[in-house]
Amino acid sequence: MSVPAIEPRSFQATELQPRVAALLDAVASRALIQRVRWHTGLNQAEFAAVFRIHPEHLRELESGLAQPDSALVAYLTVIDRAPEVVRAALTTC
Repeated sequence: MSVPAIEPRSFQATELQPRVAALLDAVASRALIQRVRWHTGLNQAEFAAVFRIHPEHLRELESGLAQPDSALVAYLTVIDRAPEVVRAALTTC
């Protein structure tokens, strides 16, 4: 008696990968934004005003309803590393 071959299921792991990757990106983006804001010690409204990010967009980003583009990720990274330099640059504009 031979053992029947197990057919692969129609729902493959590769089908999950894009959804899992998107979920991980959303979580990572949300964590980045919250961490940067936390490091500055500012609440959402203050952070949005100081660093000129639309308050509604910031709320959407922190709640995971929106994801930042690569330019915003770069901007947040600079804010995280040198918030006073960014503040100074924005006050001279």
